[in-house]
Parts: sequence; structure tokens; C-alpha cells
Amino acid sequence: MAVAEAKRAGQSDWVERAGRIGLAAKGAIYAVIALLALQIPLGLGGETTDKDGALRSVAEQPFGEVLLIALALGFAAYALWRFVQAVLDRDREGTDPKGLAKRAGHFGSGLIYAASCVAATAFVIGGGSGGGNEKKETARVFDLPLGRWIVLAAGLGFLGAGAFFVYRAVSRKFREDLREHEMHSDVRPWAIRVGVVGYAARGLVFGLIGVFLLKAAIEYDAKEAIGLDGALLKLSQQSYGNFLLGLVAAGLLAYALYCFVQARYRRI
Repeated sequence: MAVAEAKRAGQSDWVERAGRIGLAAKGAIYAVIALLALQIPLGLGGETTDKDGALRSVAEQPFGEVLLIALALGFAAYALWRFVQAVLDRDREGTDPKGLAKRAGHFGSGLIYAASCVAATAFVIGGGSGGGNEKKETARVFDLPLGRWIVLAAGLGFLGAGAFFVYRAVSRKFREDLREHEMHSDVRPWAIRVGVVGYAARGLVFGLIGVFLLKAAIEYDAKEAIGLDGALLKLSQQSYGNFLLGLVAAGLLAYALYCFVQARYRRI
């Protein structure tokens, strides 16, 4: 009886609303990250940053606390939606290996955005954020039993996620999640374009993070680990770095726009 009630709750409209609010919050934070990075090649200052850095930037704006509270609620809604997908199988993925892998991915995504909710809340109450230092976190993992193998697995996970995002961009499989029949004919092609560009850019960034985590594991050196901010910084340090950074930052901005598209048109 309790299991049946839980499954009915997992299919309710409030979960859909939570997912749409969460996708809008996700789009907002990616937009901040992308816009900060885009300022660098344009000579306007800016910085390469991750979610914590983006939250710090939001906190410095007028009405920053109000914006942070809105983001924290949005991240909580996103995490809730992902947990319901994972635990209650809202999308009916099933219990075969493929379905369980998808549900595990949803659960991991929920954990990430639950942590982002905590980080945003910490800024509101004045505690700042203790996350975001991948080198320190990797060093702590190295101290654990099998720590090196955990870092190696994380690197492979990021590489796999990056490849998956690029595959979704090339194949346009993400269109299966959209209610395209509800889109205006002028909106549909632009929604697809920002999805392709956004997934490709996100795949590249995740791939870079994965490569450097693998390098950290192989060389047993936590200093090699990077996060989103580090991946963007690595791009800026290459030949034609400003061009590459601008290209990827524009891609992440496209992904932010696609998150807003999903907030309106995704099948949830």
C-alpha cells in the first residue's frame, strides 16, 4: 500500500512543476557561468568559474539574497524531480541494466543539485560556500581506501558523460524529450539549434574534466584535478585561447537557453 501511494505521488503534477522550476534554475546558473566567461575574450573582465563562483557573483548583485533564495528553491525542486525519477521510476525506465543506469544518473544529478541548493543557502546566511576546490576534494579522496580507483572511476564517468552529451548533440536524440508539437513553427528550429550547440559544449567541458581526473589518478597527483572553472581556464590557456573560450562559453549559454526551452516544453 505504501509503495503504491509513493508511486502515485511520483506521477503527480507537483513533480512536473518541480522539474520545470528546477530546469529554469539550472538554465539561470549556466547563463551566469557562460556570461562571466564570455566577458574574458571580449575584454570586459569576467572570470572562468563554476556553480559556486556563479552563486558568489549573484550574491554581489542588487537583491542578491532574493535571487539566491530563488535559485536555492529552484535547485531543491530540480533535485526533488531527479530523486523521484530515480527512486520512484517516474519515467518508467524499469529495472534492467539500462534502466537502472539511467536511474542512477538521475540520482547522481539530484545529489549535485541538492549540494548546489546547500551552497546557495550558505551564501544567503552568510557562510559562503565550502565547495568548489577540486584539488582539495581529490586529495581527500586519495586518502580513502581505494581512493585512487575512485578518482579513476570519476574520470571515466565524466568522460562517459561528455561522450553521451556529444552523442545527444550529433544524433539530436534530445528531441525525443520535447513536446515539439506545442512549439510555434518559428521557435522549433531555434530550440533544436541551441540544444545541439549546448549539448556539444557541455560534452566538451565534461570531457576535459574527465581527462584531467584520469591524469590525476594515473599520476597520483590531486593537483591535476579540475572542475568546470578549471576546464574553461585550460581552454583559455591554449593557442587561440580567447577564441576557444568564447566559443565554448557561447555554447554553454546556448545550453542555458535550452534549459529554459526544457522548462517549457520538456516531457516530464
